[in-house]
Amino acid sequence: MTCFDRRDVGLLLLRLGTGGVLAAHGTQKLFGWFGGHGLEGTGQYMESIGYEPGKASATASGLAEAGGGTLLALGLATPAAGAAAAGAMAGASSVHAPNGFFAASGGYEHAASLGLAAAGLAIAGPGRLSLDHALGHRVDRGWMVPAALGVTAAVTAVVVGMRAQRLRRREEGEQEVLFD
Repeated sequence: MTCFDRRDVGLLLLRLGTGGVLAAHGTQKLFGWFGGHGLEGTGQYMESIGYEPGKASATASGLAEAGGGTLLALGLATPAAGAAAAGAMAGASSVHAPNGFFAASGGYEHAASLGLAAAGLAIAGPGRLSLDHALGHRVDRGWMVPAALGVTAAVTAVVVGMRAQRLRRREEGEQEVLFD
């Protein structure tokens, strides 16, 4: 019989809490559950804050949050799950950054906390109370951690950078391209 140590229990609790919050948040975007606005409403909001096209951005964000959160909670494909969730939360943090740090004033506190927890889990691994461990870590190899975090960081930087450019153009009053 295997005895689990406090690290395994701590990682399980962190995965369940972080993953559960992320999964619930993502289903608000995807399905309108828990008082969310679904893809249509979230897509319109995403477009209004510079993430275009809105519906595709809402879908990508919702999948990263719901999918990444669910996989984190299960402890499955932990490097990819943590990286996807961290990338989504970096994008959310960029939206809230102008409001300062604290969530009470609309700041990035909550998104940053979730993103850092997800990235930390991607790096630390899921522990022995996980599907990754039960499956012999087939989708949780050491090389997957820097690969997943690196690819996610690059994609997130491009997406957030494109959003920043759109917002600058809006503020400057430049006309968007009418025809390609």
